Amino acid sequence: MDVDIRELETKEAYKLMTGSVIPRPIAWVSTANANGGFNLAPFSFFTVASRKPPMLCISIGPGVGEREGTVKDTLVNIREKQEFCINIVSSELGNPMQKSSENVGSDVDEFQLAGLKTAPSKKIDTPRIKEAPIAFELKLHQILELGTDHLIIGEIIHYHIKEDYYLGNYKVDIEKLKPLGRFAGGRYSELTELFTLPK
Repeated sequence: MDVDIRELETKEAYKLMTGSVIPRPIAWVSTANANGGFNLAPFSFFTVASRKPPMLCISIGPGVGEREGTVKDTLVNIREKQEFCINIVSSELGNPMQKSSENVGSDVDEFQLAGLKTAPSKKIDTPRIKEAPIAFELKLHQILELGTDHLIIGEIIHYHIKEDYYLGNYKVDIEKLKPLGRFAGGRYSELTELFTLPK
């Protein structure tokens, strides 16, 4: 089958992309709003954007379901506060992560909804997830409008890793971390085996 993906409906094109670009890492993004409330949401359009300065990026689409046509709280908060945290999802945090993705009102604190605790950040006001093995504190660098979505690029200004997940020499224990990867729909992957390919 050959497809000119530009001629498809958005939902159809999305299914092909998210079923093919796999597994995708998950950015569990915590933000704070102008009233001092907190928001937490996972995004699987996520990767490294720059080595120097160190930057990460996430892509945020428009609201869906009952909130179709609205802007997601994460984007609103990042625009207002110019900062955010990206927390890494280990496999044992899968259920709270999924809970925090529920489509709820802006007044709902997803930390409480998912049964998670906040931990203070070092250089920004936005809290990170206390239970997360790794967290990045980011200052907003740029927001690019790309079609219906927004590509958010943040500069990493502080990094947190729990000692159990640190091997020394700036290396992460990936086998212990067991990060979740996102597939299509509600399916996820867990790291079960590592191997090296010859160069």
